[in-house]
Amino acid sequence: MIRRFPSSRGSKLLLLTFCAALAAPMFARAQAHSVATPPAQKSGPHSRYQPNHFPKRANMYYEGVWGIDSLAVRSAESGELIRFNYRVLNAAKAKQLNEKSAEPSLIDPKAGVKLVLPSLEKVGQLRQSSEPIEGKTYWMAFSNKGGPVKRGDRVDIVIGKFHANGLVVE
Repeated sequence: MIRRFPSSRGSKLLLLTFCAALAAPMFARAQAHSVATPPAQKSGPHSRYQPNHFPKRANMYYEGVWGIDSLAVRSAESGELIRFNYRVLNAAKAKQLNEKSAEPSLIDPKAGVKLVLPSLEKVGQLRQSSEPIEGKTYWMAFSNKGGPVKRGDRVDIVIGKFHANGLVVE
């Protein structure tokens, strides 16, 4: 036996209130999600985003062949210097990078420049050239007079036979 409820205004109002109570949390969640999510950014030609991910294979290569890791290129002194850092893991393999006879250079193909280490009268070249010690971080600073190399540029570091390609200037 099917029992029917009388069609009254009170029962319809009760049914609408019940449905609204069920739907309100779902509507509020959907609205909160659309407000909290920012609009998608365009990554067109004027986007400053460049991935700074150092490939795992490249890291393994530099560790195995040259005995170094943590390669980083940073703009320093308001862009007048570009600093190259690396950490020594194997002193015997990394010795070639600290030799004074090896001429370091930084090449930026996009800007079309080759930067060299400045040589100061009393200090000499702006680089560390002592015997490498495992676990220590070493650096060298390239002159960037006029600022042709900028943050976000991909550069190559060449020190004798050592080549590190595609490093991003931070």
